[in-house]
Amino acid sequence: MDTVLAYLAALIVFGALDAVWLTTMSSRLYRPALGDMLLDRLRVIPALVFYFAYPVGILFFAAAPAAATGSVAAALLHGALFGCFAYGTYDLTNHATLRRWTRAVTLTDLAYGTAVSALTSAAAFHVLRW
Repeated sequence: MDTVLAYLAALIVFGALDAVWLTTMSSRLYRPALGDMLLDRLRVIPALVFYFAYPVGILFFAAAPAAATGSVAAALLHGALFGCFAYGTYDLTNHATLRRWTRAVTLTDLAYGTAVSALTSAAAFHVLRW
């Protein structure tokens, strides 16, 4: 039951932070840089798969191992690393292969993914420890 609650916490925290990020940054960062590469409407199924799967990775690789040791610092560090590698794979691959993908998009999105994953991991850690 603790794992289910921690997953729900991670899902809510990650989803809420990402909604704020995308609402704020879409018109400021992504649309100006990527323009017509972006769809007018979100493809819902791939988005849902990502949003339901990503918190599982955060729990498995960051929050649960940190909860076993009792270290929120470990949750933050492991969450940050998980985010850095996951977002880095996406951002650096796009930067390497897409003409309009910019360095600014890469660095900003990578920093965001690192931070949001660390914060989500810490939230899930606290639920597991509670």
